[in-house]
Amino acid sequence: MPEYAGLYPGTFDPVTNGHIDVISRAARVCSRLVIGVAVNIGKGPLFPLEERVELVQAEIAPIAERTGCIIEVRPFEGLLVAFAREVGARMIIRGLRAVTDFDYEFQMTGMNRRLDPEIEAVFLMASETNQFISSRFVKEIARLGGDITSFVPKLTLERTLARVRAPQAE
Repeated sequence: MPEYAGLYPGTFDPVTNGHIDVISRAARVCSRLVIGVAVNIGKGPLFPLEERVELVQAEIAPIAERTGCIIEVRPFEGLLVAFAREVGARMIIRGLRAVTDFDYEFQMTGMNRRLDPEIEAVFLMASETNQFISSRFVKEIARLGGDITSFVPKLTLERTLARVRAPQAE
């Protein structure tokens, strides 16, 4: 059977149940899946890159076991198609939650296709229970003292709450 290597990129700050859903489903269509954790300091991450990589690795371990898919988590910086080539991915997996996601992803796919027409974009619709979850909203709710239990996996929940409740250095 040929290898179907996919790349699922994101900042994963923090990793959400929506991310886990897309990863689980992508693992069923790829023989090898690379989770690319983007540096993206422009978004002002809650977690440093190394910790985001560690959290994604911990949260996806059961998926690799359950599906038999080879899943690796790697940090990256720079052009997405260059990273896809570097890891041997022939498809970039993207999750879609709403029409606004589609507009952005449509534009991004067009640009990526011009940069490397050999790499396909594969879109997975978010499951209905995860369509509204975003890392940005999870961080905002946590910072304001709201309950994020149903939005993130257990380890990520603990780390996120510890991070937002930690006293800020002056």
